[in-house]
Amino acid sequence: MAAPSPAPVLLWFERDLRLADNPALTAAIAGGRPVLPVFVLDDETPGAWRPGGASRWWLHHSLAALAGALGRLGLPLVLRRGNAEAVIPALAAEAGAAAVTWTRRYEPWNRARDARIKETLTAAGVTATSHNGTLLHEPWTVKTGDGRPYQVFTPYWRAIRGRAGPDRPLPAPPSATAPASVPHGLELAALDLLPTRPDWAGGLRQAWQPGEDGARQRLAAFVRRGLKGYGAGRDRPDRAGTSMLSPHLHFGEISPGTAWTAVDGAGAADPALAADAEAYLRELGWREFSYQLLFHHDDLADAALRPEYGAFPWRDDPAGLAAWQRGRTGYPIVDAGMRQLWQTGWMHNRVRMVAASFLIKDLLLPWQAGERWFWDTLVDADLANNAASWQWVAGCGADAAPFFRIFNPVLQGQKFDPDGSYVRRFVPELARLPDRWVHQPWAAPSAVLADAGVRLGQDYPRPIVDHAAARPRALAALATLKETAS
Repeated sequence: MAAPSPAPVLLWFERDLRLADNPALTAAIAGGRPVLPVFVLDDETPGAWRPGGASRWWLHHSLAALAGALGRLGLPLVLRRGNAEAVIPALAAEAGAAAVTWTRRYEPWNRARDARIKETLTAAGVTATSHNGTLLHEPWTVKTGDGRPYQVFTPYWRAIRGRAGPDRPLPAPPSATAPASVPHGLELAALDLLPTRPDWAGGLRQAWQPGEDGARQRLAAFVRRGLKGYGAGRDRPDRAGTSMLSPHLHFGEISPGTAWTAVDGAGAADPALAADAEAYLRELGWREFSYQLLFHHDDLADAALRPEYGAFPWRDDPAGLAAWQRGRTGYPIVDAGMRQLWQTGWMHNRVRMVAASFLIKDLLLPWQAGERWFWDTLVDADLANNAASWQWVAGCGADAAPFFRIFNPVLQGQKFDPDGSYVRRFVPELARLPDRWVHQPWAAPSAVLADAGVRLGQDYPRPIVDHAAARPRALAALATLKETAS
């Protein structure tokens, strides 16, 4: 008579959708039991921010890639949907699992939910363990000398830079054992993650390869061709000067330790790359800092960290918000960024700052409105980074840029897109304008506009606000906070 199959380990892929350097997967296999991978689309946890449209598109393709990779290991991927607090314990019972393991999430609702799941599983006699697969440093492990969380990035960066680097990333396991019996799961299409009627994701498909293989290829290409000159080139939207790893990191298709090790190693091996490598590692450090802020401030995505900004006199301007969202502000560098976002699900970081400054300070619209739009349209929409970065631009966050730092969109375009190639790519109606006028078409002589085929107010909008007037208006709004405080 055959011996009964041992009880499996349920491996819950919350978001780290990869096989390599995945501590939960490593732990599941190390126990010697069969492994049952599962993903739960949870749109039901109370208070959670439901993933936006671009994120859901990415998630569909990332799950398809993960299922393929697991299949090559001989493992199925069981897909379910519902409140994970109910689904995970029920699935563990259905599978007769001896243990459940996953990598941790740091959003406040996920932390609370996962703690309750642990309690439920433990009460049922199921071992429940979670691991750090998302960050280089857990948010509670980096503290000031007096034991408080850092509120300023530079000392935080010094603290983590002074630590030993991450352990060498683990390769994907060569094999694993599936359970003898696998509970039913949904088809990927049943999760309804892809856009339909209309399918607006054509630009995303052209720009990205979601999944672990795409992440590895993107990292290798960056280290090989993009790292040199990164320190200065990352501010130039007209060049391929950034890693574009952010969505892969967000979905955990590559670990931050893998990215760190590759870039740090390249800088150590070639002194000519050392400064550029350090600049990129510092960006990983900002990602860590953002997660620390979120961990210690549950309302980071909703409320200003500096409470006095709760009384800021924001304007109510639906037409202005819509023009910003559509890339129809009349300021070419802002419009190019917003159209790049809509077409590709991503925006160059320098232009993100310029576009955010325009919304907050030229239009005097609340930073939360921009944060929500980015959440829906970015393939790398990450609660911690999105919220921390919007608060930074708005001057109301930790270590924030002062509110009176107001980007001039014309000067920013001229400095970082000097020949207008970025604008011409995403605002093609201005493609024939000479470089001198491409960032300020309203100032071009009528003959130049005619030669370029540009009819202001018809082909391309006139500015919806005069920056020269908007800047003092923003500073006057800021002054009301000081008056209230006094």
